[in-house]
Amino acid sequence: MDPGDEPDPLLGTTSLLDYVRDLEEEIRGLGAAPIIMGHSMGGLLTQILGSRGLGKALVLLTPAAPSGILALRFSVIKCFWSAMTKWAFWKKPFRFTLNEAAYGISNLLTVEEQEQMYTKFVYESGRAAAEIGFWLLDFKGAAGVDESQIARPMLIIAGGQDRITPASVTKKLHEKYKAVSKFVEYPDHAHWVLGEPGWEKIAQDVAAWLKQNGM
Repeated sequence: MDPGDEPDPLLGTTSLLDYVRDLEEEIRGLGAAPIIMGHSMGGLLTQILGSRGLGKALVLLTPAAPSGILALRFSVIKCFWSAMTKWAFWKKPFRFTLNEAAYGISNLLTVEEQEQMYTKFVYESGRAAAEIGFWLLDFKGAAGVDESQIARPMLIIAGGQDRITPASVTKKLHEKYKAVSKFVEYPDHAHWVLGEPGWEKIAQDVAAWLKQNGM
């Protein structure tokens, strides 16, 4: 499927719990506990999977926050504006506009890099986004994580210039998981820590932390 193709309407109602179910099935079929690493919404999925006893270590890269942590800031709302201003966005697929992606996700890349990166953007689930951003209205508690159930070491990476998962919010995750977590904020990085200038240093630090924890 080309990223620009019209999405399956069912994507709009795909829940975080649907993603977790599929991931849990894959992980339990591996035969050995893996290191679970997730970026953005994947970081929240990593937290949920960890609360289910999965993984031998958890690495959260500029992660979305679980329920109980108020994450809506002006910059976050600006990132999701085109989706949030559509009626019933919580049951429709959505795709960031180029300007939204450039503002909130790839803001440390060059204009050319931003445009190239955007060609790979796919549609996402409106329901999953609503479960994260408006968890108070989600009676199923899809974004909930019981920190008492996480016994694996956890590394939390934040970017000081991150606009879609602000470091001030991400730091609250460290407070939630303080029994098992280490928090590192990189002031010169934003959301796309996977490919921003200097990403190699973050990768080296993650590898060093894993080694320190016997991985």
